[in-house]
Amino acid sequence: MGEELTQIYGRMGLSPAVIAIGKKTEEKLRDRFREIDERAEYNQMKVLKAMQDCRVNAGHFAPSSGYGYNDDGRDTLEQVYARTFHCEDALVRAQLTCGTHALHVALSAILRPGDELLSPVGKPYDTLEEVIGIRESAGSLKEFGISYRQVDLLPDGSFDYDGIRAAIGPNTRMATIQRYKGYASRPTLSVARIGELIRFMKEIKPDLICMVDNCYGEFVETIEPTDVGADMIVGSLIKNLGGGLAPIGGYIAGRKELIDRCAYRLTSPGLGKEVGASLGINQTFYQGFFLAPVVVAGALKAAIFAACIFEELGFPVLPDGTVSRHDIIQAVELQSPERLIAFCEGIQAAAPVDSYVRPEPWAMPGYDSDVIMAAGAFVQGSSIELSADGPLRPPYTVFFQGGLTWYHGKFGILTALQKMSEKGLVTLPET
Repeated sequence: MGEELTQIYGRMGLSPAVIAIGKKTEEKLRDRFREIDERAEYNQMKVLKAMQDCRVNAGHFAPSSGYGYNDDGRDTLEQVYARTFHCEDALVRAQLTCGTHALHVALSAILRPGDELLSPVGKPYDTLEEVIGIRESAGSLKEFGISYRQVDLLPDGSFDYDGIRAAIGPNTRMATIQRYKGYASRPTLSVARIGELIRFMKEIKPDLICMVDNCYGEFVETIEPTDVGADMIVGSLIKNLGGGLAPIGGYIAGRKELIDRCAYRLTSPGLGKEVGASLGINQTFYQGFFLAPVVVAGALKAAIFAACIFEELGFPVLPDGTVSRHDIIQAVELQSPERLIAFCEGIQAAAPVDSYVRPEPWAMPGYDSDVIMAAGAFVQGSSIELSADGPLRPPYTVFFQGGLTWYHGKFGILTALQKMSEKGLVTLPET
C-alpha cells in the first residue's frame, strides 16, 4: 500500500493498526484474487456472447408503456438470460419486485392443491417461511392446500440421502433448493453438489420439478444450476445479476413450459409474457447484466478478505478464508449484540449514501426476531452493494455481502473493524 493510499485511508478514519491488517491480508490473497478475475473474465465473455448472439441493439432500450405489447427489448433481454444460463426461456421483469416475490411466483405457478413441496436442504430463508406457511400468514401455500416437508442437512453439512429418499412421495411435486446459507450456519451449496442432489432425486422421481433459489450465487462459478439439471433458477436483480444498476426486478429461468406458467401467474392466464411494460428500464437491465460478472468478482474478493481478517482475530467464520466459494455472502460469528451492532455501524459509515446514519435493530417484516441492517446504497435494499445484516439472536452472526467495487468492499470491512476497535470490542495485533 503506497504512502498516498495510506494517507487517504487515515483521513477516512482508519487507524494505522487497521490499515496494516488490511495491507497484510491483501498481500496474502493476491493469487486467490487472480483466480477470481479469471472466472469473471470467462463469465464476462459468456454474457457478451449471449448479447451478440441475440443481436442486442440500441432500439432494445426504448421504453414501452401500458400493456407493453411487442416490447422487443424486454423479450430480447429474456433471450439473453436464457442463452447465458443455457436454458429454454426466462422471465426477467421489473414487476417481480424482489427475490421473495420471484420465488413465490415460481412456487405458486407450479404447485396445486394436494401437492407437496420438499426442501431437501433444511429450512429455507426466513422470508419464505410465511410464503410456504411454516409460519402462519394470509395467502400462504398452506392456505391453498399445498403441504411442505423438509429434510435437514446432516451435522457435517452433507445431504441426508436416506431421509430425502423417504421424504419423496407420490404427492411430492417440487423440490426447492436454496443455494446460499441465509441465516443458517451451513455451507453454501456448490453447483456441482446441487447437480448431485438433483440427479439423486430425479432417479427416485423423474418428474420431480427442481427449483434452485440462486440468489447471491450467480457468476460466482463458471456454471449455474441450469447446467446441472435444475428445471428452474430464481433470483433478484438487486443482487448479483443487476450489477448494481437495476433499480428493481427479479428473474426466473429454465424450462419453457414452466416459465410460461410463471408468466401466467405473474400477469394473468391468457396473457403471460405478452404484457408487462418495461417503462424505460431496459437499458439499466442490459447494462447491469453486462457488468455483473465484474461486480460479483469484487464482492467475492471482499467476502474472502473479511473471512481472512476476522478468522485471524479469532472469530468463527463461514466459509473460512481458504475454501472455494459458491456465493458472495460472508458470515462472521461475533458472539455479542454489541459487536454485531458495531460491525453494521462500520459498514454504514463506509457507505457513499447515508454514511452519517446509525443503523438500529428493528422488527423487520418477514423475520421472527429483530434484525439490524446496514446499507447506504444507491438502490434501496440492494445487497450487491456494500451491506451487512444479522438477526439479534445468539450467536450474533453478521452476514456481509456486496460492494460494487473491490476497493469499496475492502474499505467497508476495515471500517467495521475500526468501529469495533474504537468501542473496545476487539483487540488488534500490535503493528
